[in-house]
Amino acid sequence: MQADLLKTLGLMRRAGKLSAGEDGVRQAVRKHTAKLILVAADASDNALKRAQGFADASHAPLIRLDENKDALCRALGVNGGAMFAVCDPGFAKMFLGKLKDS
Repeated sequence: MQADLLKTLGLMRRAGKLSAGEDGVRQAVRKHTAKLILVAADASDNALKRAQGFADASHAPLIRLDENKDALCRALGVNGGAMFAVCDPGFAKMFLGKLKDS
């Protein structure tokens, strides 16, 4: 993943618009704030199925990232987590645009 995409994820995290981990994603889906679900490249099949369920429930796109859990968590300053929810429509649109351009 490009450094620009990781910086964008970091910006979302600092702005409080990125929920990390399964519990964070579940809460975002329940609050109807999840606009985009992101999954680490090395997420287990079970985690991927749960993330797909969250994406289906929230009608949010699901994107499997190129980075592994450790790299994502290190870049975002969070402890653990194979999935993330972008909780702002503007950030989600910006991230998808950057992903498309990369």
